[in-house]
Amino acid sequence: MGLIKLLGELRIWLVENSFSNKHRRQRFFTKIVKTQINEFGENFKVNNMCRLNKSVTVKNNVNLNGMEVQGNGKITIGNNFHSGKDILLITQNHNWKDAKTIPYDDEYILTNITIEDNVWLGSKVTIIGNSTIGEGSIIQAGSVVVNDIPPLSIAGGHPATVFSKRDEEHYNECVKMGKFY
Repeated sequence: MGLIKLLGELRIWLVENSFSNKHRRQRFFTKIVKTQINEFGENFKVNNMCRLNKSVTVKNNVNLNGMEVQGNGKITIGNNFHSGKDILLITQNHNWKDAKTIPYDDEYILTNITIEDNVWLGSKVTIIGNSTIGEGSIIQAGSVVVNDIPPLSIAGGHPATVFSKRDEEHYNECVKMGKFY
């Protein structure tokens, strides 16, 4: 068994066995992620293993349940964000256009991702750079976001497309009254 695989299995065992208390696990993961990212707001919680970097900024009342960032493009996550497990954000790609070699060269193209306020991502969502997820949107589990998603949209699929909308009047009333989970 390779060393990398062994260390991965050890990490999983430690997470499953040493941190059976939910709140202890949450404090542990939150503390680690706070050292990884650029900036974080109040009531920031990390409930599962995340791999982020200094290009990430999160605002208030953000709940991460497992996220990985690939690349160094800027990522902004708005207020009252919630996610399922295994979220992947990709903000870097190889240069293939006008590349000096085939299929690509050693230059990286950085892209940005913006997730606006009050967004909920289901488990195993992938977001490709140069995408904005509009305020109040919900992205269905397993979806791949490759373009902007308008505010208050419910989207899903591969690529993610809008198939429904939130009730705007109800949404605005909840926001006005400060009803956030």
